[in-house]
Amino acid sequence: MKFTPTQLILEDGTLFEGYSPNNQKGDFFGEVVFNTGMTGYVETLTDPSYAGQILTFTYPLIGNYGVPGKQKWESKKIHPRGVVISEACLAHSHSEAKYSLLEWLKEQNIPVIIGVDTRALTKKLRESGVMLGAISSQVGSRQARTINKSGFDDPNKENLVSQVTIAKKKDIGMGKKKIIAVDCGMKENIVRCLSKFPLTISRVPYDYDYTTEKFDGIFISNGPGDPKMAGTTIKILKKAMKQKKPTFGICLGSQIMGLAAGGKTYKLPYGHRGHNQPCKDIKSGQCVITSQNHGYAVKQNSLPKDWYVNFRNLNDGTAEGVAHKKLPFFSVQFHPEATPGPTDSEWMFEKFYKIL
Repeated sequence: MKFTPTQLILEDGTLFEGYSPNNQKGDFFGEVVFNTGMTGYVETLTDPSYAGQILTFTYPLIGNYGVPGKQKWESKKIHPRGVVISEACLAHSHSEAKYSLLEWLKEQNIPVIIGVDTRALTKKLRESGVMLGAISSQVGSRQARTINKSGFDDPNKENLVSQVTIAKKKDIGMGKKKIIAVDCGMKENIVRCLSKFPLTISRVPYDYDYTTEKFDGIFISNGPGDPKMAGTTIKILKKAMKQKKPTFGICLGSQIMGLAAGGKTYKLPYGHRGHNQPCKDIKSGQCVITSQNHGYAVKQNSLPKDWYVNFRNLNDGTAEGVAHKKLPFFSVQFHPEATPGPTDSEWMFEKFYKIL
């Protein structure tokens, strides 16, 4: 594979030099974010929650075990609009690998820039906050200024959920208890975790009105972008919550639940994206190590008095979930299905099943 010089250009004009496969031409825009995970790049890249973003891997070497078959993916395709890597392993080694990381990115038409000082880029994003950017084959300050002046479209102003949801309703399993699983960009491992229980899982699009159907509980999935853009999902959930049936949300689902309850959300400076975020269960005092991928959070003091923050991030104190004080509504901002080594929070799926 041959390479050519490329640049990552941030909206404030900062440039990072690198190189890309020489067949990659043009400018590719998105919101530049970073993930601190040391492994799991296949699952990360196929996570629909990264739609609209240019994803930076902070770990210096990515691709060493190649890419396995689709059974290991979190969805059918790669979702970030671009990828930033310090060093891409060209000689991968794993018995299940089908192809290399760079071959996979090429096959999926995902732009990549390698050879970037990802440590410097991450420090920049931590100090200034995530920002819009572009991977550009136009190398040189004049071209960079031209791109910068043309402006960057903010993907968070799009309804990204509508781009990653399923097209139509799909039933999974034949259990006695039926749950509505609202797909806002649902990871396949969430489906696998729910399928461990004797349930009928009715997986529905984000804008599907399920309120007139018979069901025993509701699950709201993860997904990309600003939760306020999923207005239809919020409206339907608010209506459904009047039935007082068990409701469980993960990640974007937690933010949507907070908004449906009457709370507010806000954008975090650089988000939480990695495999080692410590969170505290407010009621038990127990700490769990979690996998996370989100850029927004629920404002803690915006929740109605009959709601409370059930988990808190021990790094920055932000809300990591909300729950109702009396009704069977609860959510977590992190991913209990994405166990980062320890399986500290997998029990939440069993909790949801037991209260159905």
